[in-house]
Amino acid sequence: MKTEKMSRQQEHDFYAQPENQEPQGAPRRRRPKLTELVPVRFPAETLDEIRRRAGEDDRSVSSWIRRAVEHELKEEKTG
Repeated sequence: MKTEKMSRQQEHDFYAQPENQEPQGAPRRRRPKLTELVPVRFPAETLDEIRRRAGEDDRSVSSWIRRAVEHELKEEKTG
């Protein structure tokens, strides 16, 4: 089983093969829809870093920020 991160082209080539298009494991339920838009502003340098890190994780900026906030909230509960 391959565990290293693939480039977008490698992913495309991998999933272009019919044998790699079968679902694996149990289905996952999607989370409930998000509730409301909350505008947040960042300094340019911070936003550049967020974009860079989101790109490294192959996530949208919004998704990356949500994950960071969820991580902080979880740490607060357990820490």
